[in-house]
Amino acid sequence: MFSGGTYQEVARWLWNFLTSHAKRVDPRIEVVLDADDEREGKSYGARLSFRRQLGSPIEFEFHDVADHRGGLAWCSALAERTKSLARELVAGRGVTDVRTT
Repeated sequence: MFSGGTYQEVARWLWNFLTSHAKRVDPRIEVVLDADDEREGKSYGARLSFRRQLGSPIEFEFHDVADHRGGLAWCSALAERTKSLARELVAGRGVTDVRTT
């Protein structure tokens, strides 16, 4: 497997990874990844989104993701965590309503 990479490469990998595992719970789930200028080179924020509902924020350190994205145990744990958060979101627990009026 692979590890390391630039901030943008790791962000793309993280978004794809979270999306693929969240959509296994429900294909309508989307991933919102925060990798703005303030975070560049340091961290990412992610949230799952389902039917205008946002799940709780998930924080990732850039170097942690870059160093472990090639590790089976780390990826397996993140996949399970993502699917668990997706199930909670679909069930309507622990979400924030983002509807605008």
